[in-house]
Amino acid sequence: MSRPYDHVKRGMDILAAAVLLVLTVPLMAAVAVAILITMGRPVLFRQRRAGRHGRPFTLVKFRSMRPGDPTAGTLANVATDGERLTRLGRALRATSLDELPTLWHVLRGEMSLVGPRPLPVEYLDRYTPEQRRRHHVRPGITGLAQVRGRNRLSWEQKLQLDVSYVDSYGLGLDIRLLVETVGCVLRRSGVSAEGTATAPVFTGANSAQLAGAESARNPAG
Repeated sequence: MSRPYDHVKRGMDILAAAVLLVLTVPLMAAVAVAILITMGRPVLFRQRRAGRHGRPFTLVKFRSMRPGDPTAGTLANVATDGERLTRLGRALRATSLDELPTLWHVLRGEMSLVGPRPLPVEYLDRYTPEQRRRHHVRPGITGLAQVRGRNRLSWEQKLQLDVSYVDSYGLGLDIRLLVETVGCVLRRSGVSAEGTATAPVFTGANSAQLAGAESARNPAG
């Protein structure tokens, strides 16, 4: 699946991630302090996500929610997701500042600036063979699904767009998606799905029927 552009893409990722990490250090320090004051420890949220070829890695983002009740079941926690999402957390998600630590994953080669969003490893056995092709490239901080509606799209729509990106990615498309991402962030569009604080859990073939039944555990969105 390797293409000549892959080397260019990786070089651009390394350069951009390194520069942005240096430039955003003061901002990340300010966000970390704000989280520490308003929510306490931990400052960072960690979750196992699927990378290229489905290889798992531990995604690190700024925390936006208060801890859930570890004794409650999944559905019991769903009702409190909106309450767990703090005022600061909503602002971090709306501005995508919670994603700043993921630049480290780009530098390490676990992610790219542009690509399908990294999703929980629990979803791996829920994809159709066609949907599973989204893992042929590195997951990205932003991507085609993010600029076409983000969490307002159904899972089927998002995964179809992910596969479309895999089939057509190149320098021109990546630059266009990065530019469009800036506009989406400024408009704060598609941050949450209707009826949920974030987005519904992907349940596989039955996701359309069960879209409102569960909420993802801090999805990348």
